[in-house]
Amino acid sequence: MNRLSRAVRRTLSCVLAATLLALGLVGCSKQTDGLQTVRVCEVTHSIFYAPQYVAISLGFFEEEGIQIELSNGQGADAVMAAVLSGNMDIGFAGPEASIYVYNEGKEDFTQVFAQITQRDGSFLLARQPDSNFTWDKLAGKVVLPGRKGGVPYMTLEHVLRKNGLDPQKDTTLDTSVQFSMMTAAFTGGTGDYVTAFEPTASMLQEKGQGYIVASVGEASGDIPYTAYFAKKSYLAENSDLIQRFTNAVYKGQQWVATHSAAEIAEAVKDSFPDTELSLLTKAVESYRSIDAWCETPAMTEESFNRLQSVMTEAGELTQIADYGQVVNNTFAEKAIS
Repeated sequence: MNRLSRAVRRTLSCVLAATLLALGLVGCSKQTDGLQTVRVCEVTHSIFYAPQYVAISLGFFEEEGIQIELSNGQGADAVMAAVLSGNMDIGFAGPEASIYVYNEGKEDFTQVFAQITQRDGSFLLARQPDSNFTWDKLAGKVVLPGRKGGVPYMTLEHVLRKNGLDPQKDTTLDTSVQFSMMTAAFTGGTGDYVTAFEPTASMLQEKGQGYIVASVGEASGDIPYTAYFAKKSYLAENSDLIQRFTNAVYKGQQWVATHSAAEIAEAVKDSFPDTELSLLTKAVESYRSIDAWCETPAMTEESFNRLQSVMTEAGELTQIADYGQVVNNTFAEKAIS
């Protein structure tokens, strides 16, 4: 049985209470000013999810009769726990969480219905600039990589193996630091390298507290990284709502695909009030340069199986999940058509 599967169950019993207090989750979907409120829990807050923030700020969800109530779960396990408990309607995290839950044999498992990102969104930061960085330089070094069993961790392991390093023997992947505390730990002196999403990575570099030396996503290649999911029962009981939600997501994806980095940064700036517009623009350019965003919400079987290969390689998956069960492209395909 994999680690995150156990973590999901533990989270339901001992982490969920704290998560609910932090997120202020109460009640269920409701009508507000003629709009239907949908509670979405995102795994972290990052410009990496630009299509979502564009859809919110430009009113694409409102056009579909939806008001988004967005919360930050700070980890896929907490996001999944909130969805399984019914305290959140939709989760936004790595598809691996849905694979783990399906393999647990839960009757009302979650299904992925819209994909947003197709590459790892984290960047590797060093303590000093290194314009000639190569991945073999991580040999003998300590890296803060995120939670073991999560896609960021597994993707980094995959990149290390591609570059001839054994993640367990040739480098130290320090998983003792919580995802939300990694950059603080790094700036406090822990580790030689850290992985971070934008705009945090650029903010650290701007302050001279870390220097971007590589993109994990560029090195790993395409992999379904972040997607929306909900319980199978919720999808069945709210099919019209989910369709309208997916329509809005698709509008956001198409808008991002056809506008400049500066225009995207301007559109989402209210979602990042503490980040300068110039840094947001730079962050968008970074993600665009590695082809991070999907242009449609449908997830292919090929990419789904690629993710499972990475999970198996990492020792986190012993049972291959059924693509047709975990992924529900019905809403995505209708939105596209």
